[in-house]
Amino acid sequence: MKKLLLGAASFVVLAGTGGPAYADFTLNILHFNDFHSRYDSINAYDSNCSAEDEAGGKCFGGMGRLMTAVDDTRAALAGAGENVVLLDAGDDFQGSLYFTTYGSEVVNEFNNALGIDVMELGNHEFDRGPEETAKFIAGAKYPVVSGNLNVSKEPLLAGKLKGVVILDIGGEKVGVVSGLAEDTAETSSPGDNIRFAKIEDNLMGAVKALEAAGINKIIALTHDGFKRDVEIAATVPGIDVIVGGHSHTVMSNTDESAEPYPTMVTGPAGNEVPVVTAGSYAKYLGDLKVTWDNEGNVISATGDTILLDASIAPDEAVNKRLAELSAPIEELKAKVIGVATAEIDGSRDTCRAMECAMGDLLSDAMLDRSADQGMNIAIQNGGGLRASIEAGDITMGDVLTVLPFSNTLATMQLKGADVVAALENGLSQVEEGAGRFPQVGGLRFTWTRDKPAGERVIKTEVMDNGAWVPIDPNKLYGVVTNNYMRAGGDGYSMFATDAVNPYDFGPPLEDVLADYIAKLGGEYTPRTGDRITEVQ
Repeated sequence: MKKLLLGAASFVVLAGTGGPAYADFTLNILHFNDFHSRYDSINAYDSNCSAEDEAGGKCFGGMGRLMTAVDDTRAALAGAGENVVLLDAGDDFQGSLYFTTYGSEVVNEFNNALGIDVMELGNHEFDRGPEETAKFIAGAKYPVVSGNLNVSKEPLLAGKLKGVVILDIGGEKVGVVSGLAEDTAETSSPGDNIRFAKIEDNLMGAVKALEAAGINKIIALTHDGFKRDVEIAATVPGIDVIVGGHSHTVMSNTDESAEPYPTMVTGPAGNEVPVVTAGSYAKYLGDLKVTWDNEGNVISATGDTILLDASIAPDEAVNKRLAELSAPIEELKAKVIGVATAEIDGSRDTCRAMECAMGDLLSDAMLDRSADQGMNIAIQNGGGLRASIEAGDITMGDVLTVLPFSNTLATMQLKGADVVAALENGLSQVEEGAGRFPQVGGLRFTWTRDKPAGERVIKTEVMDNGAWVPIDPNKLYGVVTNNYMRAGGDGYSMFATDAVNPYDFGPPLEDVLADYIAKLGGEYTPRTGDRITEVQ
């Protein structure tokens, strides 16, 4: 495929690139998103899969299966004379010891081998700052895009990030426009030099430029979540298909609990726009077949996600390479630090919506480590918890999978009113499954989603001399969190602006958790139910 690139902010008409189509055109779009460096297979709890479960056929995903699925599906389609493209909707960084150890180098190695045609940056592609993002883009053998970012004032990225790609496929030109969640400055670390425009505004300009150039087949590749993609499909004219990521939304035509694949949204011109995404962690590969008529109208959009389960044999070369990469970190991963008497739930669905066992455990560990500094309240974002831990031995590898972000313990003093404001922020996007949901220790609160954001906390109490008492809006409390949140991440701006005596450079969060489990005697029994109460 020949690729022509337009700058992120460029809406220049490309003379001579367009031409009339004289027949229907069909394109098979393979896609994945939110891989989060899960190169090894995962189990039903999204944790690393054990050798025993792998042998028992209980594992999913992993780069080996993804490579096999992509190669086999692409070969079958090409062998039948069909057009095919592979799109990546972002968040390949962060989530395993592979990324912790090797950074973007390991991402580039496998993404280049997959033969990705276009990738949209995810918010987590900025987790190590623009330096690592620039390194990643330089090593990618495919276009990396994000149309609503203004990087002109960031020397490391200026001129290196595109917003539009034109693919030449089977004699037809297909435009790919792009966009990244506008709150990335809150959810990651892009630095102070990058500006985020509203995705819809950028897409409207990009689509108009493509249409003026005679290109009438347009795909939006986004990383802003399923709910936002539905909104974009309904409001931005000219988009034919949206391939998205960020919300980890599962879509399937065989799973009744999943969103239908594709989800059809009525566009502003009355056209039906297919919206697709493919869960996370390479548990699924999206496979969408789209047909346009000769005027560029979508007349058919069918397909489904492919479950990458034990029926798909992992690519042997990939597994061999992973074994080489994992050798230096295997000893660390295998170290047993304790025993869980039952599953410690750290799942995305739970920890971003209600009190979860992993949130309680980590909050208690944070309070224990900082108690001698006068900290009596812990607040941890649910999105910082990335996996559950099964019953049985707890290894350091399990802990690092739960806490892959290399965050450090951060402490401060904060007025009670600001603590409540922090809880309101954490509850403000619960309907969207946002990672800011607050897991807490040393306090308990009652809330409702029946009220608008900012008015959801009904009652907040803190532990004082062994008894629960109402929080005092004017009193300073010692609050422990992680350095990402303390800097204002996930919308916790009050931690950055209103903190008294902040300190962000405590021990790594994974060490805090591991040491706490060891301090308990190595055995931990999870429990929940007395910290966060939702009422209607």
